[in-house]
Amino acid sequence: MNADAPPARSHANSEKLRAIYGDLTRIGEFAAEDMVLYTASRDLRGDRAAGRVVGKEAAVAHERELIRLTDGTLVMAVDHIVANDHFGAVLGVLRARLRGATLAMPFCGLWRFREGLITHHWENAHDASATEAFLLGLTSGGLTSGAPA
Repeated sequence: MNADAPPARSHANSEKLRAIYGDLTRIGEFAAEDMVLYTASRDLRGDRAAGRVVGKEAAVAHERELIRLTDGTLVMAVDHIVANDHFGAVLGVLRARLRGATLAMPFCGLWRFREGLITHHWENAHDASATEAFLLGLTSGGLTSGAPA
C-alpha cells in the first residue's frame, strides 16, 4: 500500500449499509421488491420458513417491529463495513434497553446485492437465543452478552 495514495473511497453499497444501520426503516430504499431477509432467530424453532421475511415491505415491517420491541431504544453500533458490487458485511454491537434490562450483543449482518439493490440479508447475532429472550421480555434486568455495555 502506498502511504502517499489518497484514501480509498467507500463503495456505494457500503454507504447504503451505513444508512440502513443508522435507521433500520430505510432498508426499503435500497431493497429489491423480492428481497429475502433471514432473521437472527431462524434456527431456533426448527422451522426455516418462520425465519424468512420475503419482500421489501415485509423487511421494512420486520425492522419496525424490532424497534417497537425495544421501545425505540435499539441502536446498531457499527464497527466495520465492507462491501463491493455483490456482497456486504457489517460487524458491530446491537444495543437496547428494555424493562430495566440492557442488551449489548455482537452482530454480523451479511448482505447480497444485484444491480445496486439488496436481494438477501442474513441477520446474525452472537447469541440469537439470548437476543430473542431479551426482545420477548424473558430476561431479568442487567443482561449484557458478549460485548461491553
